[in-house]
Amino acid sequence: MEVQLRIAMIGGGYVGLVSGTCFAEFGTDVAIVETNPDRLSALREGRIPIYEPGLDRLVAENVTAGRLTFGDDMAAAIRGADAVFLAVGTPSRRGDGQADTSYVYAAVEQIARVAEGYTVIVTKSTVPVGTGREIARIVRATRPDLDFDVASNPEFLREGNAIADFMRPDRVIIGTDQSKPGGTQRAQDILRKLYRPLYLLETPMVFTGLETAELIKYSANSFLAMKITFINEIADLCEKVGADVIDVARSIGLDGRIGKKFLHPSPGFGGSCFPKDTRALTAIGRNAGSPVRLIETTVAVNEARMQAMAQRIIAFAGGDVSGLTIGVLGLTFKPETDDMREAASITILDQLDRAGAHIRAFDPAGMQTARTVLPQSVIYCSDAVEVAEGADIVVVLTEWNEFRSLSPYKLKNRMKGRKIADLRNIWDPQAIREAGFDYISLGRPDTGRQP
Repeated sequence: MEVQLRIAMIGGGYVGLVSGTCFAEFGTDVAIVETNPDRLSALREGRIPIYEPGLDRLVAENVTAGRLTFGDDMAAAIRGADAVFLAVGTPSRRGDGQADTSYVYAAVEQIARVAEGYTVIVTKSTVPVGTGREIARIVRATRPDLDFDVASNPEFLREGNAIADFMRPDRVIIGTDQSKPGGTQRAQDILRKLYRPLYLLETPMVFTGLETAELIKYSANSFLAMKITFINEIADLCEKVGADVIDVARSIGLDGRIGKKFLHPSPGFGGSCFPKDTRALTAIGRNAGSPVRLIETTVAVNEARMQAMAQRIIAFAGGDVSGLTIGVLGLTFKPETDDMREAASITILDQLDRAGAHIRAFDPAGMQTARTVLPQSVIYCSDAVEVAEGADIVVVLTEWNEFRSLSPYKLKNRMKGRKIADLRNIWDPQAIREAGFDYISLGRPDTGRQP
C-alpha cells in the first residue's frame, strides 16, 4: 500500500490557499502555515478571507476529511513533509519594480532551522531568476548538514477560475538544479507523485532547470499583458479610422498562431500579477544587460491608458465633471474576484474625484476592499440600478455578467443625464442609443452590433 504524501504550504494567501486546498483534493495531506493572526483565525473558523468561486466548499470538505489543516507552527507543519512549498508574497519593490523576495528568504531561513531529514523546498511564489540558487545558498549557510533540493513550480492561476486552472492546467512546470552532483531525481519523483492525478488528464509536465522555470512564469504573464496592451492600442486606432475592434480581434484571434484570448479592449490591465510581473521582468532584463523593450513599453502604455480613460470620461461629459454625479459599474480589476490591486478604477476614480465629480459605485464582490483604496467620498450602492440614481453619466469599468443583462430603460428611469461610457464593450451600441442614450465604448464605430 502506497504511503499518502504530505506537504507544508508556507503562506495562506491566494496562491497558498488555493494550491494547498487543491493538493488536498488530490488526496495529499496539507498543512498550511499562516502567520497573519487575523487570516489564520478566519481560516480556522471556516471563513475564507479571499473571494474565489467554489473555494469555500472545497476548503470545508478537505478540512472535514482531515487532509487540510491551518496553523502557525512552522516546525510542526514541515515535520515529515515530503515537500515544503513557498507561497509567500513577492510584491513590487518601491523605486525599481523588482520583486521583493525578503519574505521568501525569511521563510527559507526558518525552514532550514527546523527541517528534519531530506527536504524539498519548492517555490510556488513568483520569484525572479536566480531565487532558487539564492535559496540553496541560504539553506547551506544556515544548515550545512541538511540534505535538501530546491525546485521551482510556478503557478498559473487566474483569479475567478483558479480551482479549474489547478485541477485542469494547460501544463505543469517543474524546475530543479540540473547541474547538482548526483542530480535531483528524488525531488522530481516527489513532485511527479504530487501531480499524478493530472497524468490521467494527459497534462503536459515540463521538467527543466531552475532559471528556466523561474523565467517561464514572468514570460507568460508579460506576453499576455502585452497582448492586452496591443488590442487596446488597436482599439484606439479603430476609433480614428472608423474600424471595428470587435471584428478585428475576432478575426486575428481565429489565427491559431495568435488565439482569441486576451484580445478584449479595456481600460488597462491590473491585478496582482500582470503589473507586478511586467515590472519585475523589465528589472530582470536591465540587471542582466538584456532589456526587454517590448515589455518596458507595455508597462508605460498601460499606465498611460488608465490616465487617458479618466480624461475620456471628462471629455465625454463636455470637458468638466465638477458637480456631476457619475455612476460606476464594477470596481475590481476583473470579474469573479474581489481583488482591487492596481485596478483601473483606482486611477480613474481618483482623477474624477479630483476633478470634482460625485461618484456612486457598485461591485458585486469588491466594495469592502475598494473602501480602503478609493477616495473616501465615493458612495457605495446596493445594486447596479441604485448606482444610476440621479447620475449624469454611467461608466462600466468591470464586465461582471450581471451588468450585461441590465435593461437600458431601467437605468434611464433612474438617471438624471443620458450618457453611458462603456469601457468594457459589454452592451450593444445600437440598443443603448435606441433607448435614448449618448453612448461611447472602445474601438467601435457608431453602428450598433452585438459584442
